[in-house]
Amino acid sequence: MPRAHAVPRRGQLRSESTEYGGSSESSSGSEGERGNAARGQRPRLHSRKSSGTIIVPRDAATELIEEHYDENDARTMSPRRSSEEVDRLEEGARQALIEQAKALQQSLLQLVDRVESVKSEHEKLEGGNRFLQSYIGELMQTSKITSAGPPKGKGKGRMAK
Repeated sequence: MPRAHAVPRRGQLRSESTEYGGSSESSSGSEGERGNAARGQRPRLHSRKSSGTIIVPRDAATELIEEHYDENDARTMSPRRSSEEVDRLEEGARQALIEQAKALQQSLLQLVDRVESVKSEHEKLEGGNRFLQSYIGELMQTSKITSAGPPKGKGKGRMAK
């Protein structure tokens, strides 16, 4: 079973005894610096190509290279459609869109008819409301007139016979 080594934190040094399993030795300052310098450097990274834009002069000849793929390559397994099949699919999609547009127009016309019928009902109700308001107003006027008439002599003293 492999032995796991503890990774030192930044600024911490591992002793050689824990790193290599040997005994700890006291080292002079120059040996310690040489060991720290070797451990402090990171391995060099491989150079990568830039992912930026490739600049090509205008007068450079451009060649398109046709690629050939194996039979088992996924790119060769993608479905290919003939122009007749594409035309048939296109016509089917066009017909479906036309049918959908017709259905939407029908529903829009139905909505317009419904709005107009609700509008006419609203106008009828408003007319009835105005009539009732005027009728109630007239009744109130007549009740004020009848109540303001001559007093009937109730309540105040009776005349003795």
